[in-house]
Amino acid sequence: ATPLVNLSFLSIGAVLANFIGTTGASVLLIRPMLRTNSERQHTVHIPVFFIFIVSNIGGCLLPIGDPPLFLGYLKGVPFFWTLNLVLEWLVAICLVLAIFFVWDTLSYKKETDYALKLDTKLYRPLKMKGGLNFLWLAGVLLAVIFITPNNLAAWGLDSGPMKFLREYLMLIMAGMSLVTSPLSSETRRENNFTFAPILEVAYLFIGIFIAMIPALEILKANGASIGVTQTWQFFWASGGLSSVLDNAPTYLTFLSLAQGLTASNPGAYQIPADLAHLDITTEFLTAISLGSVFMGANTYIGNGPNFMVKAIADEWGYKMPDFFTYIYKYSLPILLPVFIVITLIFFI
Repeated sequence: ATPLVNLSFLSIGAVLANFIGTTGASVLLIRPMLRTNSERQHTVHIPVFFIFIVSNIGGCLLPIGDPPLFLGYLKGVPFFWTLNLVLEWLVAICLVLAIFFVWDTLSYKKETDYALKLDTKLYRPLKMKGGLNFLWLAGVLLAVIFITPNNLAAWGLDSGPMKFLREYLMLIMAGMSLVTSPLSSETRRENNFTFAPILEVAYLFIGIFIAMIPALEILKANGASIGVTQTWQFFWASGGLSSVLDNAPTYLTFLSLAQGLTASNPGAYQIPADLAHLDITTEFLTAISLGSVFMGANTYIGNGPNFMVKAIADEWGYKMPDFFTYIYKYSLPILLPVFIVITLIFFI
């Protein structure tokens, strides 16, 4: 694949992540992207940038894009409030895509003539099968959007087994997908689909969730004393913890911290009408949202799709960097300058 083709893949993934989630976009696009670059030799950076863009930064425009934003939505953040982040999203995406395009262009020039000829010879146009699954996907999205705790209460379904109506419908949609496109189907075989990477991530994050509970409890108990009072501090503090803990509970922790800060200083902050019920400013919520989503890309454990993409790339024969190499060779030198630019433009 040429750098322009790869750029198109990542750009589409960045948009798609907002509608089917960073995990959904990662599962959908990573295998086609790995396959289309399989003839090239200098390709380690491709799944790494995929993690940056599709598995993390891309999914900040809708609550269904990334788990932290979905938890915020369940806490009362208006569904379309995250569209206010479009400018920050656009700047971050464009910066990382620009770096990727330069990197991939230089790597493409290192490819041997044989690799480039093989790439051209084995060219196959992108085809999409299993279109019926879009119906089941739409069912999942509608369940997430409309079956909220407030709506369940209004419908009188907020107690007993029916309070899990959303989860029931999502399981039904998943079951219908397996019925109409079974694991043994040609579509799934051609896409080399397996549950192994997903299970690997599940085992890892069970351990992370258990281990991070004491850390988050300490933060909640001593949050007021850590001195996070400025917008840029919320961006970096929430992002820093999202890098080493899962970003969803980190988001909720800093949301509570910001709410406590505004509540303890009545009149000191301007709270918009659409966030008055949350007692939080637009600036604080923006910083926490962006920090939690963007900086989940800093390590393999910052967000669920990261480790899954690594596992799939390993499965396909890509020599992915180990945990610390990923940080010092890729995320720090590439993402740190981008986040500094975001800070200077939007938070200072």
